Amino acid sequence: MAELQSLPLFHRIDGQKVLVLGEGVAAEPKRRLVERAGGIVIDEQAQAVDEGVRIAFVAFDDPKACEVAAINLRCAGMLVNVVDRPELCDFTTPSILDRNPLLIAVGTGGASAGLAKHVRLRLERFLPATIGKLAQALFAVRPKLRQRIPESGERRRAIDEALRQGGTLDPIDPESHLRVEHWAEGNEIEELAGWRVIHVSSDDPDDLTVGQSRLLGEADAVCIRGTIAPAILGRARADAERIHCDRTSCSGDPASAEADPAKYPKCVDHGSASPSRLTVILQGIE
Repeated sequence: MAELQSLPLFHRIDGQKVLVLGEGVAAEPKRRLVERAGGIVIDEQAQAVDEGVRIAFVAFDDPKACEVAAINLRCAGMLVNVVDRPELCDFTTPSILDRNPLLIAVGTGGASAGLAKHVRLRLERFLPATIGKLAQALFAVRPKLRQRIPESGERRRAIDEALRQGGTLDPIDPESHLRVEHWAEGNEIEELAGWRVIHVSSDDPDDLTVGQSRLLGEADAVCIRGTIAPAILGRARADAERIHCDRTSCSGDPASAEADPAKYPKCVDHGSASPSRLTVILQGIE
């Protein structure tokens, strides 16, 4: 079995005191990080020792001062992080992606903070902004789900099936959180799965999330509402039906005199779409 270089932990420090030693560009980010997590920053080593503080950050400019402080604080029972000195650290701070309450920490054990940052930046583009709402919605339906599926193993398998790639609650789908309550009640999702909406605010297809690009590539029909750049439409299947919509109805290609509005369901109502037909509504600027 491969060994972990570090044991990843999420430590709750709300209302707790944390020691931060040092000034300037190395120390200030640590102070902000502690405060953002609800901790109380103190900067006196003697006070920290007397009050039994458990966590310390050291950010002195003098390498020798860092070494001495790390030894003394560790002897006092604290877990120590020395900025840019991984060999002196009991723990390192990762690059953080915050989709409250979902929290993703990317670390390299001090090998390269820059690499961790850029991996986190890639993940930020990949993960929808609504993934935190999905976590909140799943937490909210826990009692209902436990009542419907009492056996824990069966319940875990149901959650895994829903959250898998392409599942009802696929985390990469920005609208999955809207289906959680319906799913938890044991309802079939087919009537909701036929329609998906992608809100487009840019002409650059690279601004689409991975999930949105996947939906466009899988859709049987694309309902175009508002102004959508050709480059965005280029991400859809070449053989997908293009439908030009207004707010209340759909019409066929406006260039065709034979377009029949009655043949299409009302887009705005997410109406009677076939479960076997995936239709993506591209909502642009109107």
